Amino acid sequence: MTQLKRTPLFDVYSQYGAKTIDFGGWELPVQFSGIKEEHEAVRTKAGLFDVSHMGEITVKGKDGIAFLQKMVTNDVSKLANGKAQYTAICYEDGGTVDDIIIYKKGEEDYLLVVNAANVDKDYEWLLKFAGEYEVSLENVSSQIAQLALQGPLAEEVLQKITENNDLKEIRFFNFIDSVEICGIKTLVSRTGYTGEDGFEIYCPAGSAATIWQEILKNDSVKPIGLGARDTLRFEAGLPLYGQELSATITPIEAGIGFAVKCDKEQDFNGKEVLKQQKEQGAPRKLVGIEMIDRGIPRHGYPVYSDDVLIGEVTTGTQSPTLKKNVGYALIQSEYAELDQFLSVEIRGKKLKATIVPTPFYKRPRKQ
Repeated sequence: MTQLKRTPLFDVYSQYGAKTIDFGGWELPVQFSGIKEEHEAVRTKAGLFDVSHMGEITVKGKDGIAFLQKMVTNDVSKLANGKAQYTAICYEDGGTVDDIIIYKKGEEDYLLVVNAANVDKDYEWLLKFAGEYEVSLENVSSQIAQLALQGPLAEEVLQKITENNDLKEIRFFNFIDSVEICGIKTLVSRTGYTGEDGFEIYCPAGSAATIWQEILKNDSVKPIGLGARDTLRFEAGLPLYGQELSATITPIEAGIGFAVKCDKEQDFNGKEVLKQQKEQGAPRKLVGIEMIDRGIPRHGYPVYSDDVLIGEVTTGTQSPTLKKNVGYALIQSEYAELDQFLSVEIRGKKLKATIVPTPFYKRPRKQ
């Protein structure tokens, strides 16, 4: 039996009542106090996530921007120092290698944050093309821990233990390197995977436990597991690689066409297919569905229009916020109209559903 990987915080989970599971080869907490309670905490106060299983790859050198322009779908030339950008890496056929965030730390210094299950695959794919450019790549995942503090009170909580920066200055998808938290130098970005305001904190692996424990001394914060992380990102309409995105699903089909810039000067992997899909429409489309009959749609369940198989569910759950059984389904585009009736096959029975607007949750605007 393969030994599961553990993050630098594994030994402190037990103090907070964590229940761990095998998540893509990592032993990670699925919940602490309970998924619904944790979900609610992030929507109303603040929650702290250990996301140290995520991967980090550095790209350095004078051809850094040219290399990244070839490798990713978004326009990296638009990135200024101190800003982050969401993008996809694609295969030549338009299928998705991964969806990632790029942090521009300097003119020749970029940090790529990649999905945990894809670290080795992404690194090898990047290396395959790196030889044509003056760049050096390094997989630094084992050196860096990542915490996410998310929720309406996130800024207030983090500011109390931040020594040298006003966190209000960090706008959405911006970051500051060398923010001191508990005397530890960290990179702090205003990013997240929940649909709430919040921060992601990158620190040396050996310092993660100190920051984790200090944040959780604040009574407004709960530790949050993978279960609530999934329901939160799902409600906010944020894709999960392996479900909404994969080697056989393009970014256009998955609804992240905003991160595909076919008009940028440099060619990139998958450009021809993605340009065609942007201009003429993709053969499949990701839609939101709400169950009419009783039943919860789950990943992989078949979706029908009358007796015609038109796609399958990518993610489904009982939404803790809406208190409804909802899901995302990747279906043939000609059926992807709002209010269209469909059926989802659940345990051998076809149950009624309808196509509804997404995302299922949007953060209320501050008054």
